[in-house]
Amino acid sequence: MSKQNIVVHNKSSKPDNVVQDENQLIESCLAIEAQLPPFMKDYFIFLKNSVSIRTRHAYLNDILFFCKYLISETDITCAKTTNSITVEDFKRIKARDVNRFIGDYCSRYVIEKPNAKIIMENNNRALARKKSSLSSLFKFLYRDEILDKNITDGFNPIKLPKPQPDAIKKLEIDEVAIMLDAVENGTGLSEREKIYWKKTKLRDKAILILFTTYGLRLNELYQLNISSFNFNRGDFKIYRKRGKEVNMPLNKSVEKVILDYINKERPKSESIPPQHRDALFLSLQKTRMTKRAIRELVKKYTSIALSTSRENGYSPHKLRATAASSLIQYGFSIYDVQNLLDHDNVTTTQLYAAHKKNVKREIINQFEWLEEFDE
Repeated sequence: MSKQNIVVHNKSSKPDNVVQDENQLIESCLAIEAQLPPFMKDYFIFLKNSVSIRTRHAYLNDILFFCKYLISETDITCAKTTNSITVEDFKRIKARDVNRFIGDYCSRYVIEKPNAKIIMENNNRALARKKSSLSSLFKFLYRDEILDKNITDGFNPIKLPKPQPDAIKKLEIDEVAIMLDAVENGTGLSEREKIYWKKTKLRDKAILILFTTYGLRLNELYQLNISSFNFNRGDFKIYRKRGKEVNMPLNKSVEKVILDYINKERPKSESIPPQHRDALFLSLQKTRMTKRAIRELVKKYTSIALSTSRENGYSPHKLRATAASSLIQYGFSIYDVQNLLDHDNVTTTQLYAAHKKNVKREIINQFEWLEEFDE
């Protein structure tokens, strides 16, 4: 069956591509809901109106995974499919069953593929997310009088490691300079990479400058359009998590690299397929760059800055950390940086303020026990 074309009748202020991205997630949520028991319907409505689309999608995936576990790994239910699990089955679930699922099964499980066996390992942060998803479900079912007991008080705590400033992966300011030199001059690229670099270097430079100036999330950059930018007013529009619409100011560096790319390298509008004409960053096929392509681009140039292999290069999120740390090193307050990067909590921003390059080395070099080194 051929794929149906999506036509957007858009009366909101959001561009069509943002609406389409959200619609894909919504359709995926509906597909997952169809696989879950009907008695959860009111919970689906609760999620729809109380959390972001991405959180809703993540919670539904976790709950579906739990239901599959109930069928394949326990004797709690006799159901053959996840959507035939009953309320009575759920009433038999104890806190210890959830604790076994999260603490034992989810920490390490195997997925059998036709040609491979995939070992899945989850760290405590991933396990905590699964616990949060199930806690949300069981609390709602108790509150809605579908379940007689609230078993969530018996869920085992999951200790998350306290974030350490030294563990933050980011580029130092001199490494950012090396990365930008690579995209400017092709330094560190293989001969094969240089073939593509000559056709995309202005685009690649604009992407890296946007990431390291604003600390944009991958999705925020991916969604950018030509129409997102108002050069007369000196700003551009992005869409944050939970659909927040934000205007970001342009500085001279960003304005220059964007206009250089648009005027000197980006294909002319008439040669671009209609559905991609407004997309800011295009592939060589003249379609909107995929998130995967942007991620690989960033890994390539950061690996040059780090003098490491391509697969060990940094993700776009590490450039977000780079932007935060660099802004604080330049003297901007943590509250201003928090606002620019859209951190929910200022303690996240404080991690970058606490990080000082080589602080351990400086302390130890000034603390010698042997007299010949104690100058």
